[in-house]
Amino acid sequence: MQTAVLLESALFRGIQQNEAKEMLHCLGAEHKKFEKNERIFRAGDTVSELGLVLKGSILIQNDDFWGNTTVLDHVMPGHIFAETYACTGEPLMVDAVAAENSEVLFLNVGRVLQTCSQSCAHHSKLIRNLLFLSARKNLNLSRKIFHTTSKSIRGRLLSYLSFQSTHCGSRSFTIPFNRQQLADYLNVDRSALSNELSKMQKDGLLRVKRNQFELLCSQDML
Repeated sequence: MQTAVLLESALFRGIQQNEAKEMLHCLGAEHKKFEKNERIFRAGDTVSELGLVLKGSILIQNDDFWGNTTVLDHVMPGHIFAETYACTGEPLMVDAVAAENSEVLFLNVGRVLQTCSQSCAHHSKLIRNLLFLSARKNLNLSRKIFHTTSKSIRGRLLSYLSFQSTHCGSRSFTIPFNRQQLADYLNVDRSALSNELSKMQKDGLLRVKRNQFELLCSQDML
């Protein structure tokens, strides 16, 4: 198991290695491997465990009746998924799919939220960390809504790319999506997205190579 990723994750922030090892059995930890495109959870499933990505990455997506896919999140190593559904007992409205060969550590949420008889300090830290992560997930969902508010593809791209640039502190950055995943995230057609990116390059707004972007200003064109 990727112990380093576990200890560096936000869920286990402030918890030492010996403390984490003591907790894993108590939390009903189960380590599983998934192949690329393998479904981990399906919409309609009821789950009692959250997933912590140790290796690879997981897509949280929704497929409508006609087969259209909307990517809601891209979960990287050290991050969690399905915690809200595990806490509430509500059936999943989304699928969790391995974007690549991945490893996931599953933790029973009931055991996470129920402190042991000794009320150990590191278990309390875990609960606080889970609350923080849930709040951050809500922020990310609000951010996606903000990026998809514009009616135009260019407007959605400008919103998303501007945020990525600010987040990375640089005009040059790499996004976590390929072209199809970016189109799904912004709720637009892939071909239309690619055409708009080409137009934006011609207009001197950016340079792009696969998932690597550089935002340009007027001085860059002189």
